Amino acid sequence: MPPEDLVKHRVIHTGERPHKCLDCGKSFKQRSHVLRHQAIHTGERPHKCLDCGTSFKQRSHLLRHQAIHTGESPHKCLDCGKSFKRRSDLVNHQAIHTGERPNKCLDCGKSFIKRSHLVQHQVIHTGERPHKCLDCGKSFIGKSILVKHQAIHTGERPHNCFDCGKKFITRSALIKHLAIHTGQRPHKCLDCGKSFTWRSSLATHQVMHTGERPHKCLECGEKRSNLVNHQAIHTQERSHKCLHCGKTFTCRSALVNHLPTHTGERPHKCLDCGKSFMQKSHLVKHQAIHTGERPHKCLDCGKSFIRRSNLVEHQALHTGERPHKCLDCGESFIRRSDLVCHQSSRHQ
Repeated sequence: MPPEDLVKHRVIHTGERPHKCLDCGKSFKQRSHVLRHQAIHTGERPHKCLDCGTSFKQRSHLLRHQAIHTGESPHKCLDCGKSFKRRSDLVNHQAIHTGERPNKCLDCGKSFIKRSHLVQHQVIHTGERPHKCLDCGKSFIGKSILVKHQAIHTGERPHNCFDCGKKFITRSALIKHLAIHTGQRPHKCLDCGKSFTWRSSLATHQVMHTGERPHKCLECGEKRSNLVNHQAIHTQERSHKCLHCGKTFTCRSALVNHLPTHTGERPHKCLDCGKSFMQKSHLVKHQAIHTGERPHKCLDCGKSFIRRSNLVEHQALHTGERPHKCLDCGESFIRRSDLVCHQSSRHQ
């Protein structure tokens, strides 16, 4: 190993962060990382795409973007033959085959496939929100979340689907969308064999088998697999705004579900009968008509449900839990939908 690479590697073991940002005081292990970070403060985007004119803070982001124009995917998985535009995407993909999770949280012991997921997770312990929007001052846990947020101000959607022309704010959103056209489901559950289009869907599904709810809400003490969406119940923050009608939502997924109201788009098609739906959750619910599958079982009474959300609501009958509290009058509800109805009828 060359001396300069050895110096970089040793930092993994020592935890040393000698390179400090003079603007915010944040420290980094490598000088290149602090230079990359400083673009957050300066807003500089020196790397420009000659095909479409989009500019980027980092050269690696420009190279990643250019694959949209060239369509090149040089990095091939030897296990399944799938090809990727970036080597890092190939490495992340290979974890599906190996099951390896090398990035471990020293605070709680939870392990992750990607280091970026570990970094995002660690914010649960630190509360740090280092990525600040220069337009409105709002801060975020991850840079990708900031990028998504900034589209509210700019309206920019640089990632274009060549199949249907739909545009997206982030490349990851485009990749998720493409699965609608390809029908590919690369993320397989090792417990039951069910396959999913997206890894996040697989992670949500796996909770059925593990029962794990690792993220604890500091407001009410409830444990959740998705803490961010739950916390919006307490803060009532609605940061996701529809550019068509101005309506705001607590989470981005709710905004995405709302948008077809304006566009009329029904991208989720049932392969059994051809019926199309605005939301994927509606398609999943519909497919149970064909399959009869009810995978979510109540351990108290044995009743089974098509959706996990229905099981959660049902379990409240056994526990008496009413987690959805109205901040105006203090009344609590089993279902969030009941809270929304209550707020619209009583307090608006």
